[in-house]
Amino acid sequence: MTRRGSLIGAVVTLVALTAGVTPATAAAPATTVRDGVTQPVFPLADAIRETVYVDTGLDLDADGTKDRVAADVIRPATSEKVPVIMDASPYYQSAGRGNEGETKTYDSAGKPVKFPLFYDNYFVPRGYAVVLVDFAGTSRSRGCLDTGGRAEISSGKSVVDWLNGRAAGYTAVTGGTAVTASWSTGATGMIGKSWDGTITQGVAATGVAGLRTIVPIAAISSWYDWFRSDGVSFRSFGTPTSLASGHENANARSRCAAVRTEMTNGSPSNGDVTPMWVQRDFVRNAANVKASVFAVHGQADLNVKTLNYGQWWDALPASTPRKLWLSQTGHVDPFDFRRGAWVDTLHRWFDHYLLDVPNGIDTEPQASIERTPDTWVQDQSWPPAGTARQTFHPSATGALTTTASSGTGTFTDNGSGSANSWIASPDSTSTSRTLYRTGALTADLRLSGTSSLTVAATPSTSTAHLSAFLVDYGPATIRSGEGIRTLATESCWGESRTGDDSCYRDTATTTTAVNAEIIARGWADLANHASLTAPTTLVPGTKYTMTLRLSTTDHVVPRGHRLGLVVAGADTSQISAPARLPSVSLDLARTSVRLPVVGAVPAATGDLTVGRVGTQPDRAPGRLDG
Repeated sequence: MTRRGSLIGAVVTLVALTAGVTPATAAAPATTVRDGVTQPVFPLADAIRETVYVDTGLDLDADGTKDRVAADVIRPATSEKVPVIMDASPYYQSAGRGNEGETKTYDSAGKPVKFPLFYDNYFVPRGYAVVLVDFAGTSRSRGCLDTGGRAEISSGKSVVDWLNGRAAGYTAVTGGTAVTASWSTGATGMIGKSWDGTITQGVAATGVAGLRTIVPIAAISSWYDWFRSDGVSFRSFGTPTSLASGHENANARSRCAAVRTEMTNGSPSNGDVTPMWVQRDFVRNAANVKASVFAVHGQADLNVKTLNYGQWWDALPASTPRKLWLSQTGHVDPFDFRRGAWVDTLHRWFDHYLLDVPNGIDTEPQASIERTPDTWVQDQSWPPAGTARQTFHPSATGALTTTASSGTGTFTDNGSGSANSWIASPDSTSTSRTLYRTGALTADLRLSGTSSLTVAATPSTSTAHLSAFLVDYGPATIRSGEGIRTLATESCWGESRTGDDSCYRDTATTTTAVNAEIIARGWADLANHASLTAPTTLVPGTKYTMTLRLSTTDHVVPRGHRLGLVVAGADTSQISAPARLPSVSLDLARTSVRLPVVGAVPAATGDLTVGRVGTQPDRAPGRLDG
């Protein structure tokens, strides 16, 4: 039998019996798979629990020994080889995981007891091992936490290698005896939200063998794009050093000063791209990905901006099997906004890609998109067929059309503007922003993908920051805040055992009525108009052309609504104001926005009265899950 092991043989056995074919082997009970999914046949109470310390091959804490990361394992008590679901995280002894902030717990002998999240409760009885890995420099691991760097990626990759017999594991963080993963088929799926989801993409970009699927949820694809945006720094997000400091263990705090210095020097506050940022850009190596990808992102996520999933998706090899869920939420796990459907879909996804169960999930619609609160639509592919770039032009009359125009638009950065204030009162003039709108649309307009804005801007001072927004003007009901509230009731997913409950508090959707909804955002430092690695000092009165990225979206502007473009100075809810506040003049003949339009651009006609209150509330920038 191959390394995939006898559990896979059981899957093949059942499929063969169903098809009326005599199987070659039959090692597990036929109840292992029924109705296209694995069944809970391995009691969780009997599961084997252990900690293995895996050699990463690095010594970043410079203690003279190779750094080892702690991998807490829970697996079925069976002689069959099993696949692995892995969640690597820096949070297991700090912020915790999930909506309830669960942390790992251990008994007096150091054996793991509590495995956060529902993965062990649900999947171990169905024939999977669950492995929760502490990032290097956190919890019970050695080494340094280098925020997206080589130590972090090796924290996950080395464990995949160990599961496939290519790396060494031990019973202790130093010394100890060797441990092999003889129980593993080697087939590994990585999953995680936020920082945990980010490492799934970083490890997949190495092309490591054995990593068969990843499920990145609200994940960062380039660390530059979490801390920075086209030359400007986000407020409240700090630096890679400050982020790491909240999760380092005592060993890392005492021994990793050199790593912290390297990160600090590599992340200048001016927002420039440096070699440190390039190392932490997983998009550039996405061509190496061999795993299937099931990505999930909230379209209102202002913590991990949606550009992160968009650029990752676009960079994946065309042959990559993939699936995408886009919700209206902020930085929220699908377990907390679509729980039943999520568990069912994830179960089938892992069964197919880790156990080769032919359940058809690979031929189902690729994308599931929340169009209105709790109402989902499906697309066979994403972006859907018929999506093409269309260029829209602002005009001096305030119109936004597909016809080139001329004239100028001017705004003054007062150092205190924000997105919510700028998109309000679109029928009023304002010196703090420029605003352009289509007429009322005669048919739905769907945008699907990543937009970009090119401006020809003349600043009055030597510093200028820019912010831009695409806005759906018209009445709508959308999710409010992060999109959920936590209830007092619970629902249970899988088996419970002593010290590890499978029940989690339910959630409900929160909604609000609005007359304006931001559907894409972008920010930039005009000093980086020619290069993100080398800014120039702006000369007042000189015109500069710059193209800035807007966030990825999938949104339908309904018939009767108007699509708006707002361009202004520093959005101080997200970025800092420039040192010398400017007035900025836009040459509208050389300013345009390129949009990913599905199908034809509908005609726009007439006017639409838009309320001056009830705009989409600002969501505060976050700190990942920490």
